[in-house]
Amino acid sequence: MGLTRKDGNWFIDYYVRGRRKREKIGASKKLADQVLAKRKVEIAENKYLDVRSQPRIRFEEMAEEYLGRYSKVNKKSWERDVVSVKRLNCLFEGKYLSEIKPRMIEDYKAKRLDDGVTPCTVNHELACMKGMFTKAIEWGKATENPVKKVKFFKENNQRVRFLEKDELKLLLDGCREPVKSIIIFAVNTGMRLSEITNLEWADVDLARKLVTVKNTKNGEMRYIPVSDALADVLKNRRARNSDNYPYVFGNLSGERYRRFTISHWFSQLVKKAGINNFRFHDLRHTFASHLVMAGADIMTVKELLGHKTLTMTLRYSHLSPNFKRQAIELLNKQLDTFWTPALETTPKNEGLNEAVLSSENSVKNGGYSSMVRALDCGSRCCGFESR
Repeated sequence: MGLTRKDGNWFIDYYVRGRRKREKIGASKKLADQVLAKRKVEIAENKYLDVRSQPRIRFEEMAEEYLGRYSKVNKKSWERDVVSVKRLNCLFEGKYLSEIKPRMIEDYKAKRLDDGVTPCTVNHELACMKGMFTKAIEWGKATENPVKKVKFFKENNQRVRFLEKDELKLLLDGCREPVKSIIIFAVNTGMRLSEITNLEWADVDLARKLVTVKNTKNGEMRYIPVSDALADVLKNRRARNSDNYPYVFGNLSGERYRRFTISHWFSQLVKKAGINNFRFHDLRHTFASHLVMAGADIMTVKELLGHKTLTMTLRYSHLSPNFKRQAIELLNKQLDTFWTPALETTPKNEGLNEAVLSSENSVKNGGYSSMVRALDCGSRCCGFESR
């Protein structure tokens, strides 16, 4: 620590927690002496710049508190956080929060990619870590969030991977209960895994063949019709379960299966069947893809999937060979074109009304039921028969 003079101004020089600090005071040496003395006192009393020493809390301690105090209480996806914390602990366990810097997080990103993990999974883990540091700051356990200085990976959310009928049969032939019923249910409803694991018998109306989905991603309730083949599967499952068990897909104790337990079973099953690049969520893509190929219109698929906007649903439109052609024909019928004088024109709006009626008939006659036929959900192909 000391004083230096340059160009008529006095500077003070000192160290704080191993880092050199230098301040310009001005032309007065007396004032420079006073400020330097004050800085020495602040450093000695750990009050430098009115910032007290940071709480020394380790990463794993904060992670446990974050899961129990916040994630499990407030987030539907808390189970995802449990898995993320487990992965994060592999590198950051034992380190104090104040020791974790952006460069260490960049090293973590690179290591996870080297392990064969997808960018989407790494982003989930970083998002969990970012949320944890945010709460640590709110709770007075940290002063900065290093994850905010780290760039997340760009994701491609337009991936559409679905099972052909022969792949679906191969998958079902190699599995047992309860996974078999869960797969059949997913392919016939397009429900997310979290929606399936949270489904209760109170939400299933077998008399009306209707499923009410309450715990949805966007918070909006939706209704999904149940095919005859799926109704038989549900009746058989209901017969095996105790009346006291609330969950449709629960274990022998009546508790619901955890999402990641089912995901683990499913990944082993897919690997055994020799089906590549396929996740449980792709069963939802299978549902939507076969619906579109069976002739269901995009708006009906959107409602069944529970998409808030049409953008996400349009990824399946290329699977409908007549999707764009029908749109062009709709325009052709609507316009009284001067370039086709020999053709008999239709009254205004008649073509549009015919197209709308055709679309409605497609939904009623070829929509959901056609998708069921397209998947051959009978006993011959997919093993959906009652057992």
